[in-house]
Amino acid sequence: MNTSIQTSSGKKSTDNHVIITTDASKFDTSLFDKSELSFIANEVKKNNSLIPVNQGNRKVFLHVIDPFANEHKTREAFRKAGNDLAARINGLHLSSITISPSVEPDLTLAYAEGICLGNYQFLKYKSNKKRNSLKKVSIADKRISKKMATDLGHICDAVCRARDLVNEPLNGLNAVKLASAYKSMGKEAGFKVTVFDKKKIQSLKMGGLLAVNKGSIDPPTFTVMEYKPAKARNKRPYILVGKGVVYDTGGLSLKPTPNSMDYMKSDMGGAAAVGAMIYAVAKMKLPVHVIALVPATDNRPDGNAYVPGDVIKMYNGSTVEVLNTDAEGRMILADALHHAKKFKPEAVFEFSTLTGAAANAIGKYGVVCMGDVSDDLRSGLMDAGNRSYERLVEFPYWDEYDELLQSDIADIKNIGGPVGGAITAGRFLSNFTDYPYMHFDIAGPAFSKSKDSYRGKNGTGVGVRLMCDFFRSV
Repeated sequence: MNTSIQTSSGKKSTDNHVIITTDASKFDTSLFDKSELSFIANEVKKNNSLIPVNQGNRKVFLHVIDPFANEHKTREAFRKAGNDLAARINGLHLSSITISPSVEPDLTLAYAEGICLGNYQFLKYKSNKKRNSLKKVSIADKRISKKMATDLGHICDAVCRARDLVNEPLNGLNAVKLASAYKSMGKEAGFKVTVFDKKKIQSLKMGGLLAVNKGSIDPPTFTVMEYKPAKARNKRPYILVGKGVVYDTGGLSLKPTPNSMDYMKSDMGGAAAVGAMIYAVAKMKLPVHVIALVPATDNRPDGNAYVPGDVIKMYNGSTVEVLNTDAEGRMILADALHHAKKFKPEAVFEFSTLTGAAANAIGKYGVVCMGDVSDDLRSGLMDAGNRSYERLVEFPYWDEYDELLQSDIADIKNIGGPVGGAITAGRFLSNFTDYPYMHFDIAGPAFSKSKDSYRGKNGTGVGVRLMCDFFRSV
């Protein structure tokens, strides 16, 4: 992340400032003289919400942000307002800003979050790197501790790392390089990383992962990441599983290129998210034992690729009839979900850009989820989704949908037909679990084809803030 967040003890005369408030008649006026306050009053009458005041060697802004009756929508409005300020700051080529709030601390932190995430750039492959000028965000509020600001910085950094991974093209990030990126993150944040190579994967007989990899010249990887602090609150680990299809052509069930295959470097959005989640948890030193599992490969139609009609023996010993090679994510996730059993988990949370059906159902506005976790866990996840505004929409998880996955020649087939596609994908995966499990289909919000406020364009890092909020509260 190219933006730091810190606390500030005062109001230096040379610092650029933004005063944030929900009421244009109630804010700290100490930074303005009478003529400036008169100017601000006139701007407010014009319904201008972000008002800049030029004070020679610095800029001071007043940002009036309308609240909502719903506290979660208000917090989201502050994130979006922070994104708007970031654009203004970069337009003025300013390098720093100090937030002087006339609002509650949670809204101030949301505003700073919007600034930092809105300031994200992916410039690795640009020859002419027009970098944003903003480098530092300070918060002048005694109610906000240094740790609160530092932890927010870790979360924003993790989101940006997830975005970086998603935005990398295949020639910059295959399965082996993804595993290497996790090793670097583990070394930096202090969590253990173990990578299974193809020989190890073959010895374990991870049939789903190996089948999808058959069409690739690059080997698969299976990465196990573990953060286990000395005084973890949970006796059994929470496990994160992420779909790591680093590029998806659809295999022999080939995707069309426009508005489909051309965005498929993002099909490892779940893998990027879970790696970033455990990175943030470790950086914040949260007292939770977390393990992340990522099966990774690309899905290509080479001469030896698996084909529709093949029957694959999976890691758990069951057989799957493949009727569509573009339903590959569930094949590799199935092996990871079976592997999770060895850890006797408290619960397993799996993130994947799994189905167009989920994206078509609710678009970019939320995350489709389904599963059989306890009411307490479900409530905690829903609350975290609302607070982070990575909202969850729970789909049915009824076993009647299993009828659509019945195969004539194998234990199950890998697609369920034209109806309930998001649900049958989740039900397929349930065959490989024996623990509390929640499936998150992030196909809609994981990659944005146009600028979406502080979520940006391209990889969004969706899921990271959701689970960071959850792990901070369990």
